[in-house]
Amino acid sequence: MKLISINSGKVDPLFANQHLDRTVVMSGIKKNSISHISQISQQNPVDINALGVVGDEQADPTVHGGIEKAIYAYPHEHYPFWNALLSRELKKPMDLQPGAMGENFTITGLLEAEVYVGDTLQIGDLEFVVTKLREPCFKFNARMGYKGAAKAMLQSGYCGWYMRVITPGTLNAGSTINHRPGRQETAIADQVRAIAKRDMQGDLWG
Repeated sequence: MKLISINSGKVDPLFANQHLDRTVVMSGIKKNSISHISQISQQNPVDINALGVVGDEQADPTVHGGIEKAIYAYPHEHYPFWNALLSRELKKPMDLQPGAMGENFTITGLLEAEVYVGDTLQIGDLEFVVTKLREPCFKFNARMGYKGAAKAMLQSGYCGWYMRVITPGTLNAGSTINHRPGRQETAIADQVRAIAKRDMQGDLWG
């Protein structure tokens, strides 16, 4: 299990043509790699504090960011699914790069079915605790340029999860991840299935 990429972004206008009542909204979902496993020797360590990656921004801290959602982690294993889906739906080749899902940490070797709320991830010298899954909204549809993206994320179960920072410090991509199970009462995959069964209307499916 490794940290492939650390990603950060600024709040920018996001076109939301897939949502009825909105043309432009502000969002920090557009994130780019600031430390990648392929370029470790060329990059300085990234500062991580209680609110996540220093310099990263969120437009609406009531639903993204904050102490309980300081870091959004996403498995790199899901990227081929998104490239194939979007290439088919958008009729053009897609090659999404780390950060495209809006995640702060692109990881490998750990999936939603193996992660439970309360689990601890030690990455380098830093520690994080899993708090909940990521629920996609209309902004994810807008970011992907496909109105079915949020629905596809929930139906596939490829949502990733949020974490709270327990031990802050500095971190490099390429760091090994040590997964320490907690009480294992609620898996991220279980949360995904429960939400996918709800009758979703409005913003998510807009």
